[in-house]
Amino acid sequence: MTQKNVQRLRLAVQAGFLFFSLYLGAQFYRFVLHFRSGGATPLVARPDGVEAFLPISGLVSLKGWLASGEINSIHPAAMVIFLSIVAVSLLLKRSFCSWICPVATLGEYSWKCGERGLGRTFTPPRWLDIVLRGLKYLLLVFFLYIVVLGMPGEQVAAFIASDYNKIADVKMLDFFLNLSGTGLVVVLVLVGLSFFLKNPFCRYVCPYGALLGLVSYLSPVKVERSASSCVSCGACTKACPSAIDVMHKGRVHSEECIGCLRCVSSCPVPEALQLRGCGGKSVIGGRAFAVMVVALFVGGTLIGRITGHWHSSIGVEEYRRLIDIASFLSH
Repeated sequence: MTQKNVQRLRLAVQAGFLFFSLYLGAQFYRFVLHFRSGGATPLVARPDGVEAFLPISGLVSLKGWLASGEINSIHPAAMVIFLSIVAVSLLLKRSFCSWICPVATLGEYSWKCGERGLGRTFTPPRWLDIVLRGLKYLLLVFFLYIVVLGMPGEQVAAFIASDYNKIADVKMLDFFLNLSGTGLVVVLVLVGLSFFLKNPFCRYVCPYGALLGLVSYLSPVKVERSASSCVSCGACTKACPSAIDVMHKGRVHSEECIGCLRCVSSCPVPEALQLRGCGGKSVIGGRAFAVMVVALFVGGTLIGRITGHWHSSIGVEEYRRLIDIASFLSH
């Protein structure tokens, strides 16, 4: 597979997961609509994959599992997906962000449209970029403090069993369907910035990305530059959406590296920039990397299914009750 085709493959994988996410969202909307219409619309099966949009529930479930030794049955898929994403980052850099995450995919589509229209994208001054990048780590510390340190085991168990957690998926749907004035402004600002800056949400705001970046430090797979083959053209640095100075690196350890391989694809000398693993000894081709990313993520969810930690135990009648009172649940 040529270096250029690696990007075509990545875009195809991105599109596949994006359309699947949209399908899940549409199915879940139809599921909720059945109850809110008083049964006027058909009842469809609730798609368990919507738990991918409940990372906080997944983190709380992980804390509960570690504290009690039992995986709760309320939103078990949330924890399974959370751990699958962390596993991908631990072994294969932050590749989840550039190959699978639908939010990152939409962000990439946006800045590419902006680049085509304006002929370029913009990069904040280095000092401002560093300050803004710190925001996602502050958010990460906040959530880790609240969940990991601030919630004792008994409180975690109570939260997991609460009506608020049970209906967290519907609350998430309602958030996007009924954006408040503040929420709408934040979304519009981030969307607008996405046309001028590369991946502003992922780079500056997403605490999930911050966590995955820290985990990815331990990944044995990294982009490596051969100084003897490099012609110092700067194409790799220019192509990097995370503004990493790849041309002056020996091995890219940065937590901002999202494993998109755009730097590798842009290199005019195939031997100068390669993805390597196992201490830099083995070269990993683009097709093999794509297979590993998808297989590891999908494989993690399959393990959840096989072990019985996937489908929510909340029944239809319980959902009917919860959806009726969803607007009254605020904490």
